Amino acid sequence: MQQIPPIPAEVPSAPSESEGATVRRAVLGHLRRFWILYAAVVLLLGAAVLPPLINVGRFQRRIATSIGGSLGRPVHLDQVSLSLLPLPGFEIQNLVVDEDPAFGAEPIIRANTVRATLRLSSLWRRHVEFSTISFTDPSLNLVHTADGKWNIEGVLLQASRIEAAPTDQRRAGRAPRFPYIEATGARINFKQESEKMPFSLVDSEFALWSANPNQWRIRLRARPTRTDSNVSDTGAVDLEGTLGRGDSLAHMPINLEWQWHDAPLGEASRVLSGHDAGWRGNMGISANIRGTLGESAVSARLRLVGARRADFVPQQPLSAEAQCFATATAIFHTYEDLRCSWAPEGNSSTETPLVALTGVVPDILQPEKAIVQVGTSGVSAATVVSWLRVLSPGISDRIAVSGKLAGSLSYDGDGGQEWVGQLAIREAQLKAASAAGSPLVNSDLILRLVPDGPDGQPAGLVLNPVSVALGGRDPAVLEGRFDTRGYNLRLSGMATQDHLRELSTAIAPLGIGLVQTPDPTAEPDGPNNAAARSAAPAARVDFTSTAGWSDQHQWHEAAVRQPQNLPRRQRRR
Repeated sequence: MQQIPPIPAEVPSAPSESEGATVRRAVLGHLRRFWILYAAVVLLLGAAVLPPLINVGRFQRRIATSIGGSLGRPVHLDQVSLSLLPLPGFEIQNLVVDEDPAFGAEPIIRANTVRATLRLSSLWRRHVEFSTISFTDPSLNLVHTADGKWNIEGVLLQASRIEAAPTDQRRAGRAPRFPYIEATGARINFKQESEKMPFSLVDSEFALWSANPNQWRIRLRARPTRTDSNVSDTGAVDLEGTLGRGDSLAHMPINLEWQWHDAPLGEASRVLSGHDAGWRGNMGISANIRGTLGESAVSARLRLVGARRADFVPQQPLSAEAQCFATATAIFHTYEDLRCSWAPEGNSSTETPLVALTGVVPDILQPEKAIVQVGTSGVSAATVVSWLRVLSPGISDRIAVSGKLAGSLSYDGDGGQEWVGQLAIREAQLKAASAAGSPLVNSDLILRLVPDGPDGQPAGLVLNPVSVALGGRDPAVLEGRFDTRGYNLRLSGMATQDHLRELSTAIAPLGIGLVQTPDPTAEPDGPNNAAARSAAPAARVDFTSTAGWSDQHQWHEAAVRQPQNLPRRQRRR
């Protein structure tokens, strides 16, 4: 029987040449269309997988040596790791920069984490550059020695010797571009020799970069604090400016703007002195420094807004502004041609300043050797009274005063001379604002400066005896002493009750105790009582008042006796 051969399977025909070209074009088009996506996926995978596999420990010593050469100090690192995201760079753990042994053993810089970001364009060149170096929570110790040197001097000189291109230069050149150096959460400590001072700057944000080949720009914002006092709201310190290269530290050009703003007076006094000075209000200080580190022109401004004592609220707190100019030499240790002026708010700066200060500070570390002169050419007595109202609640607004305060005080610490000088209110007049008669005081008031007393009493102003017309045949005498703790006054002589009452009204509530408490059943405004008071003879009085500036003011009667030149019947009466 004849077999039927199997039917062969259909063999697919090979694609034609035109069909193969079409497929290749489709694949290439797809790759061209999505190559950025595929490249990004590959880079992300590489950035996630490769860094742990790459051993950069062998570069640790090289990195430490490179940083140490830039700073001129030995540098130690705990660990260096490579990171590719968000930009290629190195992460350094526990960076420590050793101190110059001449300034102590504590490191000058400590940082928990430092990230150095590479410039991408430098990856194709043999000379690697860093675009940014970021410090996290670093600590910087600034040490000052007795001979006037700073530990940062060597770092600045070493940096000025290294040639570098500006930070924002687009293309790489012969010199490497200076990196943008920044720090967040920094703490800046200050040391005098080996002793760490309680004052420091915390929460600091710092930036340093090169504006041109011979100049760096600096920016700093920090919060001042003290370690030995509980301070909270202390305002903020801002510093911005430029620092140039120089063959020595004294020849380095400098142009800085510095300010301490939004500082409550109470907290500011805690920062400066360690305790609350008892003042409230706001303070702002600003300064400009131009020249070189060895010799520069310094201008400063102090502004007080709403200044008052903490224990009472005056009717009008003090707002004032002081300006100072000086020439700083010896790297800010000596201040020559010091000139300061002060005027309360509302006075035009073109007018003659109310108070002026001139002098020289040979060494800022020894302020007791300064030579200072303070004076005024003419301040109205009404202005002086308004200042006293800020110091004490006992200065009445019912007092009418006139006259001009003028004089000068000087101090020569270099020559061993204490404060000397005097102030005088010329043609002073004082009376109650409602009184229509002659003034109670109508003469010059002389205030002499006296040094510290042997019993620990601070230096102060002594009021020379001044005549007070109180209705007696002879005028009464007022004398006293004023210092930082308070005052002591004495009033003695002939006086009538009416004139004492007028004086008590003029200086109320400072006049408490000058007049005896009246009988509550009497009629002080009646015609008979008024006539009796006006006919009452003058008596010899002796009153004293001693109080602090914020204490309750009270006059105490030391002695009261009838005048001896009256007839015996009137004396008995």
